[in-house]
Amino acid sequence: MDCVAVRTNGDLSDLLRVEHVTLPGLPQLTFEVGDGECLAIEGPSGVGKTRLLRAIADLDDVPGQYFLDGAECSEMPAWQWRRQVRFAAAEPGWWGETARTCMRETGAENARVEKMTTDLGLDTAILDRPLEHLSTGERLRLALVRALADQPRVILLDEPTGALDKASAALAEELIRYQILAGRAVILVSHYPGQIERLADLRLQLAAPAGVLP
Repeated sequence: MDCVAVRTNGDLSDLLRVEHVTLPGLPQLTFEVGDGECLAIEGPSGVGKTRLLRAIADLDDVPGQYFLDGAECSEMPAWQWRRQVRFAAAEPGWWGETARTCMRETGAENARVEKMTTDLGLDTAILDRPLEHLSTGERLRLALVRALADQPRVILLDEPTGALDKASAALAEELIRYQILAGRAVILVSHYPGQIERLADLRLQLAAPAGVLP
């Protein structure tokens, strides 16, 4: 039997649909996220939340079907899917010396990058500082900018504020809320009940059956 998430805030047009996804120790998962919706995925550590996000982003091979506006993931090149369906890791990696260098390679507009950087309480000069000299919280906020800067259709966020102080987390939430209001679909993994209450329209609880380890 599938574990199915059902909308509670009205009839929204489908954007992302996930069908019959099979993760070890869990029932099959089927759910959808529409334009301007935020789905929160909840569950204990190790149950498979991060792997589910990575599967949706076509980064991990997990049995199931993934559709964007009716087109299946397997029907398009991986780069095309990932440009529209973006995964932002809890511990993001970097491939350049500065954040600006990395963001330039995504094709994002510089003005948008700088605006979101200041929205997150950072001076734009940080974009040109060596990443190795930045704090964990600074790199995490810049990684959120990187994930959003080229305006993906679907945003998959894995603990986006986990390493941030209260003030920085609040700014990050505002930026995420703006993405939702702008009509993007957001799937959020978070261990903070208050954050889920503030951002999510829809919730999917993952829990392994009794006696089964994930």
